[in-house]
Amino acid sequence: MTNPARVERSSADLSPDADLLPSVAARHACRTGMAWSTAGVAKGFVQGNLAILPEKLAASFHRFCQLNPKPCPIIGISDVGDPRIPALGIDLDIRTDVPRYCVWRDGEVVEEPTDIMAHWRDDLVAFVLGCSFSFEEALLAEDLPIRHIERDVRVPMYRTNIACNPSGPFAGPMVVSMRPFKPADAIRAVQVTSRFPAVHGAPVHLGHPHSIGIADIAKPDYGDAVPVADDEIPVFWACGVTPQAVIAAAKLSFAITHAPGLMLVTDLKNKQLAVL
Repeated sequence: MTNPARVERSSADLSPDADLLPSVAARHACRTGMAWSTAGVAKGFVQGNLAILPEKLAASFHRFCQLNPKPCPIIGISDVGDPRIPALGIDLDIRTDVPRYCVWRDGEVVEEPTDIMAHWRDDLVAFVLGCSFSFEEALLAEDLPIRHIERDVRVPMYRTNIACNPSGPFAGPMVVSMRPFKPADAIRAVQVTSRFPAVHGAPVHLGHPHSIGIADIAKPDYGDAVPVADDEIPVFWACGVTPQAVIAAAKLSFAITHAPGLMLVTDLKNKQLAVL
């Protein structure tokens, strides 16, 4: 799969209308050309990964998500052919409100548009999955530094040798996102993110990337590389980009996803997802 070119523009460039919720302003910005990482955009609001599939595959994919709740926690599903998901945002339009999409044919990305109006069909079902950007807010609140936010790049993501539980044509490797921490901070990060099972929850692996099939941590499969200092360990969380690896493995004839790191911003609040 292609790795969408990073847009050299900071998420801080987004200047939401004072009369709109930050989440609504972010979606409006997408409709008018915002095409950069949504990390740090609309703070406090849940962001989601996106997978859009023909109705004939929707039941199998739904089951796949149920069997693999760590990488694929569902937070919203559209009705067949309906681009709206009112539970995630009254004005939300799944066809226009993601900064950049990936259009898949036969397991390959063939186009990366900023809207999918031309690709929308009456038989499509949209799945929105929880995103680690939600628990990042909780990590920052605990003064735990997040390297990709500090450097204003996309989080690094990697395909692993951890096999997902299969469902129908959906089978393949789990994708993980990585954030480096000093060991004491890594322990605290485990504690903090365990409270957010709806957005991937606790890490799936700490340290030793080669043991989960990552040959070179400096070469992520998606997103941008970040340095890991000598006194830090890489911490890996299940990632909602997993369906993209699975779509590639299954060579599906048609699917649409978000571009990694460029998410759907919803009106849900991150604090609503916390488990006390």
